[in-house]
Amino acid sequence: MLVYQDLLTGDELLSDSFPYKEIENGMLWEVEGKWVVQGAMEFNIGANPSAEEGGEDEGVDDQAVKVVDIIDTFRLQEQPPFEKKQFLTFMKRYIKQLNLKLDSEKQELFKKHIESAVKFLMSKLKDLQFFVGESMGDEGSLVFAYYKDGATDPTFIYLAYGLKEIKC
Repeated sequence: MLVYQDLLTGDELLSDSFPYKEIENGMLWEVEGKWVVQGAMEFNIGANPSAEEGGEDEGVDDQAVKVVDIIDTFRLQEQPPFEKKQFLTFMKRYIKQLNLKLDSEKQELFKKHIESAVKFLMSKLKDLQFFVGESMGDEGSLVFAYYKDGATDPTFIYLAYGLKEIKC
């Protein structure tokens, strides 16, 4: 199994259980999330409830909730939305910090293509939800989510160069 950690904070943000598609010259990864039901479920184990004392309403309260699989699995924390100026300020700081962690070959590609990736994100800014890893470190990578036209499940966008692959 492969786990992808935030290069700056070490937070786990993704795994190979969630296939991704590279976009914007490999700068961004697009991952399809799904709404799933989590919590108490009723199981038929063959018992005869009418033979037991008590009413039908006794028993475990159903605590089922709907969650997005990626958010729940990696304990992502939602952040307030950014205004255009705030977003650009964050991205400039993030790019500078991330560039220091990359080897020279990756730095070249990163510098060459990051501008188009930022423009892509800017074009969707009003539709994006923003998430950070479990540690909620403000120096780490953001994970973006949005709903494609007519979709009921969110699509997540990761900054690919901000992820470190770990074999488990």
